[in-house]
Amino acid sequence: MLLNLILALVWAAVTGEFTAENVLLGFGLGFVILLFTRRIIGVPHYGQRMARVGGLLLFFLWELLKANLRVAYEVLTPGFRFRPGVIMIPLDARSDAEITLLANLISLTPGTLSLDVSADRRVLYVHAMFIDDPERVKRQIKQGFERRVIEVLR
Repeated sequence: MLLNLILALVWAAVTGEFTAENVLLGFGLGFVILLFTRRIIGVPHYGQRMARVGGLLLFFLWELLKANLRVAYEVLTPGFRFRPGVIMIPLDARSDAEITLLANLISLTPGTLSLDVSADRRVLYVHAMFIDDPERVKRQIKQGFERRVIEVLR
């Protein structure tokens, strides 16, 4: 991806326009160049990785929208329907980058907050506003965020 960013900046420098649109055009052109030269340059799975990054981004934006709507509904309507609590999520993520990205994505989603990681880095503690079914919340995080984070970073 760094090489793609460099190609985008080179494109902007060559054309003499450092606008967002021109840099994005350069990024797209650099992406195409890297796809055709991936074996020569040594990045054989760049297209797949970028697709996974895009998938993670779209998944995060969808979860962000759903969580915002749920929290807004809770705040704007009378009554007390949420059931907050702390849950332990066993981690398949092992590297610092995987755990950090997972914890930050969880914390950026309204209604959830990453609290801590166990000393052996096998459990993530998460506070959630809506824990009607703790196993369902664990499953959503593991099959949603954690699976996609691991696909992107491994």
